[in-house]
Amino acid sequence: MKKLKNYYMHLRHHHHHAERRWVFPLAVGSLLSLFLLFVATLTSPEGTPILPFYRSITAASYSVFVESKLHPLPVPALPPPPRLAYLVSGSAGDGGAVRRVLLALYHPGNRYVVHLDLEASAEERADLARFVEEHPLFRQFGNVRVIKKANLVTYRGPTMVANTLHAAAILLRELGDWDWFINLSASDYPLVTQDDLLHTFSYLPRDLNFIDHTSDIGWKDHQRARPIIVDPGLYMNKKQDVFWVTQRRSRPTAFKLFTGSAWMALSKSFIDYCIWGWDNLPRTVLMYYSNFISSPEGYFHTVICNAQEFRNTTVNSDLHFISWDNPPKQHPHYLTVEDMKAMVDSNAPFARKFHRDDPVLDKIDAELLSRGPGMTVPGGWCIGKRENGTDPCSEIGDTTVLRPGQGSKRLETLISSLLSNKKFRPRQCV
Repeated sequence: MKKLKNYYMHLRHHHHHAERRWVFPLAVGSLLSLFLLFVATLTSPEGTPILPFYRSITAASYSVFVESKLHPLPVPALPPPPRLAYLVSGSAGDGGAVRRVLLALYHPGNRYVVHLDLEASAEERADLARFVEEHPLFRQFGNVRVIKKANLVTYRGPTMVANTLHAAAILLRELGDWDWFINLSASDYPLVTQDDLLHTFSYLPRDLNFIDHTSDIGWKDHQRARPIIVDPGLYMNKKQDVFWVTQRRSRPTAFKLFTGSAWMALSKSFIDYCIWGWDNLPRTVLMYYSNFISSPEGYFHTVICNAQEFRNTTVNSDLHFISWDNPPKQHPHYLTVEDMKAMVDSNAPFARKFHRDDPVLDKIDAELLSRGPGMTVPGGWCIGKRENGTDPCSEIGDTTVLRPGQGSKRLETLISSLLSNKKFRPRQCV
């Protein structure tokens, strides 16, 4: 795509000018990070240069004091903050965890869909719906939806893909003004604030897709691609495990298989393509993956890498810290306080898996998110005072103002690495 090509050319331009220095208007002489050097070469879709100033420093407050014979330098327009669309899903017993993740992710400018599958009791699903309906912030901004007609989701089955597409369709129809779709579960948790994430993503092309993927499927060829499974969740109203049929199938030749992580941050343009499927590839691949074990680890990956329009927009990462065995087993390790340093050092914005209300979540809230119990994470939009345990977000200011912190610097380091010459183009759909 032309915009991504220009973006890559700026990347190459930066490689030959790595010694350039930029200065903040209010702090002349500060050496910015490698990431900020990189994004300084970017241009907005309108062709104006983008300079990475914190959004809390507005153009109106900016001035340059010079001799009277000189004119002040023009200030380029800041890129608008993106809007993120989240799916947070869970099952029986996950209602409290879904509420906690939602509060940790909340920002008035974002969009949210939450879902407890049919294995959860009607009472638990009703409690979640009541929580969303009665929360003052959610009522004021109207940006949270609960899937009340719950889906039956089978672990490792295609019903997980169907549920993701269902949530994406709701976001497109009811909350359509967003830029990236991020799917999370009740056992995920953020490691950065939304201000950190929105600030960093402000300087990225909106068509990038963060999806861990590879065509080297290895053992999955024998254990996943060739077996044929049936997911009872497609036609039953009680959860059952998938079952295998005796016949096996060959690898497809109409498209190339890719596999990777089930967790991703996908552009709105790609989600729109998956829902509408104007060249029929998304539907064809979906039909194939309806009989594929662990289809959430292959469907979106195969679609994006076989679609010429999108294959060059991939960034090979799921933006998660996950602790696996080597070689990986079916499930990752549950994270604890002992993993705190590794999580922070990974620079990832999300981590999984966590036990419900594990003490490490309290540590993340206190040390990384500054989140009080039962509160949202404070950001630039929160103008209240935090005294005697009061919620600073009980008073709301300008929701476009961002107040990024240390998490944004960690995230800048990660994104700079992912978009480097060594990792960006060479790792796309290979």
